[in-house]
Amino acid sequence: MKQNIGRGEFSQFPNLSQTSCQEDDDSTYVQHLNALYSDFESRFWDILTMVIPPWIINPYGDIEETNVIIQEELAELSTCEELKVQFKNGYQQFWLQNSIPVTYPV
Repeated sequence: MKQNIGRGEFSQFPNLSQTSCQEDDDSTYVQHLNALYSDFESRFWDILTMVIPPWIINPYGDIEETNVIIQEELAELSTCEELKVQFKNGYQQFWLQNSIPVTYPV
């Protein structure tokens, strides 16, 4: 977005593309986007650098890289046909089910 605004392309902002902007306005918008990016980067550095293990994204995939306790629970989880059907709705919804942390605490 920042690069597009810097070039005077406002396709991502339909209301802004309908107005006439001066070059000073463009640089102001770019400065605000830079400040917003820096703010997000400093506030959410822990999320941006987080490493998500592959078994979280696909608990039905290869589990050999995890520790033994997690392997046991993932093996048990992978045999549950009811959960396989629910996994097709996406891994986010799958892990947010109330029954998952109770049945598979590790």
